[in-house]
Amino acid sequence: MAAEIQPKPLTRKPILLQRVEGSQDVVNMAVIVPKEEGVISVSEDRTVRVWLKRDSGQYWPSIYHVMPSPCSCMSFNPETRRLSIGLDNGTISEFILSEDYNKMTPVKNYQAHQSRVTMIQFVLELEWVLSTGQDKQFAWHCSESGQRLGGYRTSAVASGLQFDVETRHVFIGDQSGQVTILKLEQENCTLVTTFRGHTGGVTALCWDPVQRVLFSGSSDHSVIMWDIGGRKGTAIELQGHNDKVQALSYAQHTRQLISCGGDGGIVVWNMDVERQETPEWLDSDSCQKCDQPFFWNFKQMWDSKKIGLRQHHCRKCGKAVCGKCSSKRSPIPLMGFEFEVRVCDSCHEAITDEERAPTATFHDSKHNIVHVHFDATRGWLLTSGTDKVIKLWDMTPVVS
Repeated sequence: MAAEIQPKPLTRKPILLQRVEGSQDVVNMAVIVPKEEGVISVSEDRTVRVWLKRDSGQYWPSIYHVMPSPCSCMSFNPETRRLSIGLDNGTISEFILSEDYNKMTPVKNYQAHQSRVTMIQFVLELEWVLSTGQDKQFAWHCSESGQRLGGYRTSAVASGLQFDVETRHVFIGDQSGQVTILKLEQENCTLVTTFRGHTGGVTALCWDPVQRVLFSGSSDHSVIMWDIGGRKGTAIELQGHNDKVQALSYAQHTRQLISCGGDGGIVVWNMDVERQETPEWLDSDSCQKCDQPFFWNFKQMWDSKKIGLRQHHCRKCGKAVCGKCSSKRSPIPLMGFEFEVRVCDSCHEAITDEERAPTATFHDSKHNIVHVHFDATRGWLLTSGTDKVIKLWDMTPVVS
């Protein structure tokens, strides 16, 4: 009797819907047009393009507009169809797109910065345009009059910008690794606080106004979840990339975080689990398991006639240990370590198989992602890469 063939379990992964090609340089930002099969993109090749899906199934530009300077960033408001474009020369140019997305009408220009605009956010409720630039300035303008309302000098070039309408708090992440929180009024701002958790520059920010949680991605390959509203000061670290994290998006309805990086990885994190903070690394002159001296502890080395050892740290308990007492590796997903990390031998024995179960899924986009946009209503994800290509993905198999 022939053995029964067991079907292989289906691997849930994003489905590539479309490749949008034609830009001559890096597409710095792009968004999915809500309720349309269309994409708006801005590129280093100075073009603004609105791509609409044709009967052939391909996306072709319905608008092809050349700007006076490379386009570094953009913000699109679907309700008003207002498109704000940041340029390499420091200007922000605003347009209104027609209902059929076949025409864009110039509205106004803001001389917002002295050099390249790095991030823009349009706040419809307050009629403000927020922006950061390579001149280390954060500025906000009135979108009706075009008048500059105020500014703030950041400690380094800003590369992340988020705003909470309810509290009027703005979050600015910069290349020094710092996140600055400002309280904005009509024509002035107050520094609320600054915090730092990354060893590299902040490359992306994402704000969840419901849970009042801020996510920051960094060139140190990590994502940190900051509990802003909980008043507990909790900071949860997520390690799931092999290169710098370039972009973040949050699906509120499923409480899943999408992070994308220079490694081409699309990582979908389940944020609906009870996560733990990584422990502080403890200081010690000798191994906290076997008491062997570390190599700088000359007195104990001399007294015990033993050669000093190199210091390591257990990622689960934070204790300072030698290599012999931390010979094992293990993932600790609830602490954010989806890859195997160093743990001391006693912690390795204590970690259960249930605790090793992954809390994230990993997918290869096959391009170096510089920006993402998630359309929650359809479950579509847009990724743009250094390969000048825009990809549209159906994320419903993994974001659900």
